[in-house]
Amino acid sequence: MPGPPRRVVSLVPSLTEAVAAGAADLLVGATDYCVHPAGLDVARVGGSKYPSVEAVRAARPDLVLANVEENRESDVAALRAAGIPVWVSYPRTVPQALDTLRRLYGALGRPAPGWLGAAAAAWADLPAPAAPTPVVVPVWRRPWIVLGSDTFAGDVLSRLGLRNVYGDADQRYPRPAADALRTSGAALAVLPDEPYAFTADDGPEAFAGLPCALVSGRHLTWYGPSLVEAPAVLAAALARPVTAAG
Repeated sequence: MPGPPRRVVSLVPSLTEAVAAGAADLLVGATDYCVHPAGLDVARVGGSKYPSVEAVRAARPDLVLANVEENRESDVAALRAAGIPVWVSYPRTVPQALDTLRRLYGALGRPAPGWLGAAAAAWADLPAPAAPTPVVVPVWRRPWIVLGSDTFAGDVLSRLGLRNVYGDADQRYPRPAADALRTSGAALAVLPDEPYAFTADDGPEAFAGLPCALVSGRHLTWYGPSLVEAPAVLAAALARPVTAAG
């Protein structure tokens, strides 16, 4: 880019929130799934996986924000072919996420916001974990999909004293059979409310007899202002598991 952008479209919910919380005047477009902050008044360009390239172009951005997991390579290629710079993120650990956000603000030509320093402090001050609790972390059902290796959410949980039993899998998002989930050796099932909206009535019954922690998917998987409170919010939810009758 010849200089800092003046019109930014974000195709990543967490980055939309991050830009809105420090450079809101630059944000002119976002996906339908960019629901934070509430009341965000920008052009909507469709879903994260299937945005309208034409709607993005109509917003006249000089920078588009994307993510390897959230967005399709074909859409990124189409935007770049149209002459629009696309900044692509792919953090798999908390330190990488913090560095990503610092670099993003550098690309925007803005100083790092105070919440970014607070987020770094929140994760640096965690107590050293004791023996990690083995957990299984479904992110979808019908079919079951779980966190595997090299994921941001897996790193978040490891820093809170948990060990993903599928953390050494060959895939980042394995699809084990339901029986395999119940015999995985996990002492706790961690059920986020996104991308699949697990609830007390939809999820724990599949793990009868196994404690299940219902957690905020935003605090587990988003990298942005939510990182400030994520350690406390997740720790509180993990400390209040529910158990379905077996």
